[in-house]
Amino acid sequence: MTTVSRGTFRHGAADEVDSMLGSATPHPLDGARITTSAEAMDAIIEALDLPDHFGHNLDALYDVLTDLSWLPPGEHLLIWSEPSTLRAGDQPAYDAIRTVLSEAVADGAAGESFLSVLILTD
Repeated sequence: MTTVSRGTFRHGAADEVDSMLGSATPHPLDGARITTSAEAMDAIIEALDLPDHFGHNLDALYDVLTDLSWLPPGEHLLIWSEPSTLRAGDQPAYDAIRTVLSEAVADGAAGESFLSVLILTD
């Protein structure tokens, strides 16, 4: 998982993010209104368009992110902006979700699709 300081993007932010994307498919996750674990899970479901069989818990999130057979081939980049809203509202939920994202990326998925995560910190 990559964590990038928001300060890195002060001038020319769009260009910087575009250059980081390369050929990756972006999946934006707007964290501005996410204050609970349930809201975070719903936002991840929407951002990545998780499959219907997703079990709506952290174990299931890890499982679905380490088997990306449901995604088109190539790199998929989850871009989480404003994570501080969840961190301020529910630090344990933030820590747990961030850990699952980090572990899923580190463990990787076999196949033609892979996931990267960019957390834009402030």
